[in-house]
Amino acid sequence: MPKWLATTATITFEVRDRVAHITLNRPEKRNAINKQMLAELKAALLEADDLKSVHCILLQGAGKDFCAGYDLEGGYAGKQEEPDHDPADYRGRDSFDDDLWQLRLGGEARMAIFDIFKPVIAKVHGNCLAGGTDLALMCDMVVAATDARIGFPATRAIGSPANHMWLYHCGPQWAKYMLMTGDTMAGRDAARIGLVMKAFAPDRLDAGAEALARRIAHGSADLLAAHKRIVNVGLELMGARTLQRMAGENDGRAHRSRAFAQFFDVMGEHGLKEALRQRDTPYGEGLVSLDDTP
Repeated sequence: MPKWLATTATITFEVRDRVAHITLNRPEKRNAINKQMLAELKAALLEADDLKSVHCILLQGAGKDFCAGYDLEGGYAGKQEEPDHDPADYRGRDSFDDDLWQLRLGGEARMAIFDIFKPVIAKVHGNCLAGGTDLALMCDMVVAATDARIGFPATRAIGSPANHMWLYHCGPQWAKYMLMTGDTMAGRDAARIGLVMKAFAPDRLDAGAEALARRIAHGSADLLAAHKRIVNVGLELMGARTLQRMAGENDGRAHRSRAFAQFFDVMGEHGLKEALRQRDTPYGEGLVSLDDTP
């Protein structure tokens, strides 16, 4: 029996050749993140970090996408997910303080990727949007299909990344552009600006990611941990950990915007598809290319 991983309703966990394969497994929801997925992902990361048979972790998504973001029709729309308690007795998201409290809890689950000792590689295909980038960009390395779509369209109306590693991967100008427009970028271009480490042709992504994970897994787990932790200390000296805390508070601030309220008003009256249509129509296709960006 696993020591940490009690349930696997939203993920799968498998160890092969010293690599733990953690797969987001809600393909019918494009692997949208809910609270159970965050809890199970954190438990799976701890399981892999504790197992002596694991030297490296590969994080991936089942089906057509890595992760299309947060489940806006579930808990992240303010709904309780099958509560076994009286919601009136506990924090919701009504006040600014309660919202920050909830965001901090989610941030702790995502920060587990950064904090565990063993290296984590994200393998990105299809859509890696909004909360999907919160997961992928927290990993130690990110590889993507050349045709993957990476971005945070939700910044157009409903928030700012609650975990923020954009600045450290692609620098201040591109970080500002991607957040201010909510545009997406193909994996091939994301590799060119350093948002991901390397892009593979779609039919080569699986083999490329597996080869990278196995190559890293050849190393001693103790040495791999030493290498990861010294680089991450460098990131902390550049403010990365403090920035994650501030990113959650900034997201809470963004939730008080008029655009946020309007989005969920439209969603409540006309459904999620219409809310997304109204949000995204002014931006057109919204796929930024390095060859034609103004």
